[in-house]
Amino acid sequence: MGRFLQFGVAAAAEALADSQLPARFDDEIADRVGCYVGSGFGGLDILQYSYAAFLEKGAKFGFSPYTISASLINLAPGRIAIRHNIRGPAFSHVSACATGTHCIGEATRAIRWGVCDVVLAGGTEAAIEVLAIGGFNAVRVLSTRNDAPQAASRPFERDRDGFVIAEGACILVLEELEHARRRAAKIYAEVAGYGISTDAYHITEPPPCGIGAQRCMESALADAQVNREQIGYINAHGTSTRFNDSTETCAVKAVFGDHAKRLPISSTKSMTGHALGAAGAMEAAFSALSLSRNTLFPTINYDNQDPECDLDYVPNCARHQEVEYVLSNSFGFGGTNASLVLGRLN
Repeated sequence: MGRFLQFGVAAAAEALADSQLPARFDDEIADRVGCYVGSGFGGLDILQYSYAAFLEKGAKFGFSPYTISASLINLAPGRIAIRHNIRGPAFSHVSACATGTHCIGEATRAIRWGVCDVVLAGGTEAAIEVLAIGGFNAVRVLSTRNDAPQAASRPFERDRDGFVIAEGACILVLEELEHARRRAAKIYAEVAGYGISTDAYHITEPPPCGIGAQRCMESALADAQVNREQIGYINAHGTSTRFNDSTETCAVKAVFGDHAKRLPISSTKSMTGHALGAAGAMEAAFSALSLSRNTLFPTINYDNQDPECDLDYVPNCARHQEVEYVLSNSFGFGGTNASLVLGRLN
């Protein structure tokens, strides 16, 4: 398996163990269980290795019979489904940095629509490879703070200069409420709303004041049927790039008005780096933990305020605060946007 598949399989096993669902579903319920797990890049490590072996040994001896199955993105839900006997819908959404959030949102819809009772949903990524680093570097979106790498990711901060690529996987167990209550499941949060939009503007650059992000957040709020003042915290997309952070700030102000000035916002990418296709799922998990632990995660490496980013970014230290709803944002190349509203389940 490619490294992204290994991460995904491991995260799924951890998620099921935490949920106290069986490690392998019985045939009677397997048809009602789904798996929506995506990736931005898939098996870059396998493709690079295979191409190097081809150049050295030729077509006859350079390729493993696992070259394709170890690198295809949809093999993440495929491998997980085989291991855990998941026989409902199992496929991947691929939408750059919004991948994990789209997978969770679409899994929520599958449960709402009665297709599934349980869905494993999230993202997995292993893109610390020459192709990804070289390609992102050519677009000039990576930090070059190589003299102090621990301080390189600094979302919303005046001296930010790009993001730091991360690897990993995050998978959540989503479950229909009564199904979860019947088995006395531990419930971290409720997925209350899901919003999606497309900028239709530029392949890498957000439109002025994040018009697409605005529509996405508004859609998530409408789906959750909550008003703006009920949102108590935003886990921002916050990549630490110049345009993204100022544009997201502008979009938050446009959506939340005066409430934006009182609304804590943070980017956990300051601590994790940017895990690309897995980032949205990680941040959805952090949002759920914020609700269950009454903790707002900080934006670290925040030393100097940017005049264009003038909101409360929970600088440097976590904050103990109880909130009712959390908004989690993910925005990807190609202008693809996804937002989730997670709520405390009473």
